[in-house]
Amino acid sequence: MALKQVSVFLENRTGQLAEVTKFLADHGINLRALNIAETQDYGVLRLITDDPLKTAGLITDYGLPVSLTPVTAVTVPDRPGGLAALLAFLADEEIGVEYMYSLLDSPKGNAVMIFRTADADALEQLLTENGIAVYDL
Repeated sequence: MALKQVSVFLENRTGQLAEVTKFLADHGINLRALNIAETQDYGVLRLITDDPLKTAGLITDYGLPVSLTPVTAVTVPDRPGGLAALLAFLADEEIGVEYMYSLLDSPKGNAVMIFRTADADALEQLLTENGIAVYDL
């Protein structure tokens, strides 16, 4: 089953990220991965947490727009070419990657990449069928 990513729309101003992460920490939310995409006026904070539904509720209560998105975490050998081989496999299977980022903590000897694709469940099934480890938080 795909992971739930929490996307938070932030005002692009100094201190906004610090405020949000402190708010989540104060409510016992553990951040497992994060990514920030920004424009001149706003940013999108993408989070993988230990409790995405609680996180989304807290962020809503905080007053920021939030959405939940299915993503896939994939174990990648932590060596030169590990990610390149996985991306080549996805390209051969005609799986488009909308974006990706890495997990903050990884199992020894591996990296874990978070992938956003058009169909997270189909990607997970394809990876599993081909012996590629899907990482479950």
